[in-house]
Amino acid sequence: MDKKTRGLYIKSGSILSSALKLAQKNVKEGTSLLSLCERIESFIVEEGGKPAFPVNVSINHIAAHFTPSFDSKDAFSATDVAKIDIGVHIDGCITDSAVTIDLSGEAGKMLEASQGALEAALSAAKPGTGIGKLGETIEKEIKKRGFKPIQNLSGHGIEEWVAHASPSIPNTFSKDGRKLEPGRVYAIEPFATNGEGMVHEGVQAEIFGFDEKRPLRSQTGRKISELVEKEYRSLPFAERWLVKKMKMSEFERKTALRELLQKKSIHAYPVLRELEGKTVTQAETTILVEDKDITVLVK
Repeated sequence: MDKKTRGLYIKSGSILSSALKLAQKNVKEGTSLLSLCERIESFIVEEGGKPAFPVNVSINHIAAHFTPSFDSKDAFSATDVAKIDIGVHIDGCITDSAVTIDLSGEAGKMLEASQGALEAALSAAKPGTGIGKLGETIEKEIKKRGFKPIQNLSGHGIEEWVAHASPSIPNTFSKDGRKLEPGRVYAIEPFATNGEGMVHEGVQAEIFGFDEKRPLRSQTGRKISELVEKEYRSLPFAERWLVKKMKMSEFERKTALRELLQKKSIHAYPVLRELEGKTVTQAETTILVEDKDITVLVK
């Protein structure tokens, strides 16, 4: 990795560190989910970055991929365990991090499980550390506290303009023989739960990603396709972002998105859910593997 690119990752991580602090300060009972996400996303832009994906606000048994709709009236409650997952990029150099905020005051041990697993994984992470070793470390830390790691969620590699790249960084023991490579960026992302340790796709999806241009019947669909390819490339975007970027009726937007999905010009990121009534906590940061050690990009 050249010096300029490394500097962009360092700056991206610095902006994200500040964005996480902003989130922690503002997640309170009664705070609007939509206003929080918009405030964080605006802050990222003001600081010289761009959101690498819509701010995720996943509450209680919702594990990932939830962002509020453009007209959401949802607000945090006193019983919520909220996972705030934020991504920042500068010219495609992405950092990704998450924090869990326990408004309920009842999930402290589970929060310690996911955070402790992250800290243990960071201690184990060195150039040449096996991917499977990291998964084993995360699993042990979560299980020794009486919780389950979520088996089908994982950390991941990060490449320029690609938020989720190979390899997956498992949250359970794995025989994966690949190793952390100098010059590469990775997100380590433990999830702990008192549920079954698996997530399932829900019906709702507010987040999408561009795949490729396809012949489309609707003019609105073509305009959306051109916009997302230019603005976001392969990075995820929210339907609510289109509301601010383009003038169209809700019917036109929904119809166009449906056609884009049917034509496989874009794909959806459905909300990921644990069992109803259970709780999920998450901890995540991004590391740059250097020649002799790692640099934690988001602190």
